[in-house]
Amino acid sequence: MTSKLVLLREALAIYWRTLFIVFFPLILLPVFIMHNTPDMRCLYVVIVMAGFWVTECLPLPVTALIPMVLFPLMGILDSEATSLAYLKETNMMFIGGLIIAIAVEHCNLHRRLALATILLVGCSPRRLHFGLITVTMFVSMWISNTAAVAMMCPIIDATLKELESQGIGKMYIHPENENEDEPTETKPKPDEKLQPSKVTISYFLGVAYASTIGGLGTIVGSGTNLTFKGIYERFFSESEGLIFTHWIFLNVPIMLITMALTWLWLQVFYLGLFRPKSKDAQCIRVGKQGEYVAQKVIRQKMVEMGPMTFHEISVAILFGIAVLLWFFRQPQFIRGWPTLITNTKVKDATAAMIVVMLLFILPSKSDFVNIFRRNKNARPTEPSPPLVTWKVVQQKLPWGIIFLLGGAFALAEGSQQTKMGKLVASQLGGLRVLGKFGTMAVSTLLASILTEFSSNVAVANVILQVLAELSRDIGVHPLYLMMPAGLACSHAFCLPVGTPPNAIASAACNIPTKQMIIVGIGVNIIAFVVLLVIFPLLAPVVYTDLGEFPQWAWDNTTNHTRT
Repeated sequence: MTSKLVLLREALAIYWRTLFIVFFPLILLPVFIMHNTPDMRCLYVVIVMAGFWVTECLPLPVTALIPMVLFPLMGILDSEATSLAYLKETNMMFIGGLIIAIAVEHCNLHRRLALATILLVGCSPRRLHFGLITVTMFVSMWISNTAAVAMMCPIIDATLKELESQGIGKMYIHPENENEDEPTETKPKPDEKLQPSKVTISYFLGVAYASTIGGLGTIVGSGTNLTFKGIYERFFSESEGLIFTHWIFLNVPIMLITMALTWLWLQVFYLGLFRPKSKDAQCIRVGKQGEYVAQKVIRQKMVEMGPMTFHEISVAILFGIAVLLWFFRQPQFIRGWPTLITNTKVKDATAAMIVVMLLFILPSKSDFVNIFRRNKNARPTEPSPPLVTWKVVQQKLPWGIIFLLGGAFALAEGSQQTKMGKLVASQLGGLRVLGKFGTMAVSTLLASILTEFSSNVAVANVILQVLAELSRDIGVHPLYLMMPAGLACSHAFCLPVGTPPNAIASAACNIPTKQMIIVGIGVNIIAFVVLLVIFPLLAPVVYTDLGEFPQWAWDNTTNHTRT
């Protein structure tokens, strides 16, 4: 009997994903069999996808394709309507933003910017830590948080190794004595139980958290922001949508305050800030020699990159043009640039694609100016490649995220058409006793907790649809409930599996999961409190109608009774 149980356990360990894929949908069949209505059928699909997303029994993008199969077969949406949901304007903006980010990475412009900023800030341990997270935060506002961390980790690794080679600080320590003053090897050997020092952990975790927090600053900063944008504009199509300038004015202050407090928390927790006599504070007193060594490493990396190339300058100019086009599309204080050209509504995807086209048109080398020179050897023999090639885009563009966003928008479409969100929201009507601030706080906290254990985009997809309908039921401006929860879906700080930056930082220096959980809880509390304090104060200034329930929020809905 014991051996059979062992065999059964081993079989479950191997085939649990297959078993979950088969039996989980079957167990949920009573959800719509007992009440076979369009909203219950849509709810069934949402619950199945949520289960698949949480367990990752299928790849996340593959799970996102489920509506393409079940919506037409279950009579929720036809194939045409479902297909159209997968490539909305928000997804096109995401693709355009990613291609611009790929061009920045391709020419190494982001790395040059990072190194120059670190030199400008300074290379003492505290300043270096501040410089690393500041650069990562800024870069992550425009390119993927994964790319931002991947860029910074080699810089941190090289700096810490050089400091260690000069006898200043240690990258790894023996956990049994935890004495960072005792020498150890730069790299842990397979048979040795070495763990990163507190300085090492603070640097790597700092850039991981900075990349996540930096993604809050712009609409293109993270997939959850774009998921929020797509769902919000689908449910409330008569609204003016999410405007790039409004987002920056509201969320950049939240980003900066959250990042500053996170830096302080890491400094206190790992580097002895406000505890000058502690062992942690003593470990980072490297003196002028340590600063010189760190600065030498950064300068050497700058020298290795050489002078700024025509390629980098061209991409930098186009990147600046993209930001200006987004900013001045609808700046409110002056007429937006599209109104000077057309009366047709122009959104951010068009601005992104203008720059994308130029990236594929403009050359990456300046040798074309020599085409008419008399010296034959000075003339180019072949055309220069563009600033970014399609081969590079194919290799680096995360195509799976596009399907993941598309799945979110397809669910939003199905929820809107079948009134599934209204069904769920009606069951949550009791939240109105908490008041609008209490409801916002509870939904934000729920998003912050769930996102630690599942895909950020998947959590945003499920929660934001419910909040869109809940805002109608309790008569609260949709942005008041949806934006804080949408931002909180990025607050994955505790676990390596919570978000790719955590996984990269954890793997780069073998950070113990227990350490990440302990310090991540502190960062979660900081991000949650800052969001709850700053958003209600600043949002009414940016969105002047936030205190009212807008009339456009009722469009495309029926049978609502305003609270």
